[in-house]
Amino acid sequence: MPLYIEYPAWLSPVIIPGLPLRWYGMMYLVAFAIAYLLTKVQLKERSNPLHGKMTNDDVVNLFFWMIIGLLIGSRIFATTIYDTSGRYLGKPWLIFWPFDSEMNFTGLQGMSFHGGLVGAVIAGVIYARVRKFNIPELADVIVTSVPLGYTFGRIGNFINGELYGRITDSSWGVLFPNAERVPTSHPAVREIADSVGIDITGQAMVNLPRHPSQLYEAFLEGVLLWAIMWFVFRTRKPFRGFMVGVFLVGYSIARFIAEYFRQPDPGLDFVIQWGPANNPRWLLMSPWNITTGQVLSLIMAVAGIIVLVAIRLYIGKRPQVETFEAPTPPPPPKRNARKKRSRKR
Repeated sequence: MPLYIEYPAWLSPVIIPGLPLRWYGMMYLVAFAIAYLLTKVQLKERSNPLHGKMTNDDVVNLFFWMIIGLLIGSRIFATTIYDTSGRYLGKPWLIFWPFDSEMNFTGLQGMSFHGGLVGAVIAGVIYARVRKFNIPELADVIVTSVPLGYTFGRIGNFINGELYGRITDSSWGVLFPNAERVPTSHPAVREIADSVGIDITGQAMVNLPRHPSQLYEAFLEGVLLWAIMWFVFRTRKPFRGFMVGVFLVGYSIARFIAEYFRQPDPGLDFVIQWGPANNPRWLLMSPWNITTGQVLSLIMAVAGIIVLVAIRLYIGKRPQVETFEAPTPPPPPKRNARKKRSRKR
């Protein structure tokens, strides 16, 4: 009996064969819808500073421009920072071209969270300034709504069988059919294959179970982070902009942890290698070998701390309105209550 989980054969990236409808794109729509609904819930709360200030059209327009910024930013980051082939740098028009060389619809495969965050922030700030909404207050609402929707994006990655994790002998490891094959000459490969019951006799390359890192991220960066922000901090935030810092730091910690189980993209093995130099990217050998995603997460965490400190200092340095007790006004003079009698003539 195999000691791993077979990837479900009934799962397919395409929703309806022959039509350009894919589960990954559908999950993005679900993510946007959830974030929109959670934003509306917060704006209906009387304790929210933006209650009654934003119309339905404002919310729809805000999400429209933020989604445009997210798609542009995430795609640019994915095709420039995470893609090392140079294909998109040489042919930049392919960045937003959703067809392959045979004109088959493939969608925009490959999106970067960090790039999407940058693009969405830029679009949201511009919209808030044009409409004269308080940026920290609006940002608090948006970032509190985002994580739960993000969960479904990672589920879409799992359905696509992409962004899988490193090989593992754990009983919950998943054998992804399209995962990268690893060489049987590596001692760890032979050990893990024997442990999970996979015969590698006569094979030079073999497919082994992987950490379902997409589901790890869906829980850590999605469900868990959203629950902490929604139920713990949302009604207890000490100042405007606080939720932004919590989101940046919280997501960074969750992503940094998940990166230990997720296989780095080709060509981006380890940008910091303080552990073993012979560490293949498909194997976790040392916590001191740091990936590109972890470096970006550290930068994001520092940015979150800076946001918290900067906003807190700004609030502390704002000029305070001097309060004083107004003097009690003197009582009004008493009027003569006697009525003058009219003289008879």
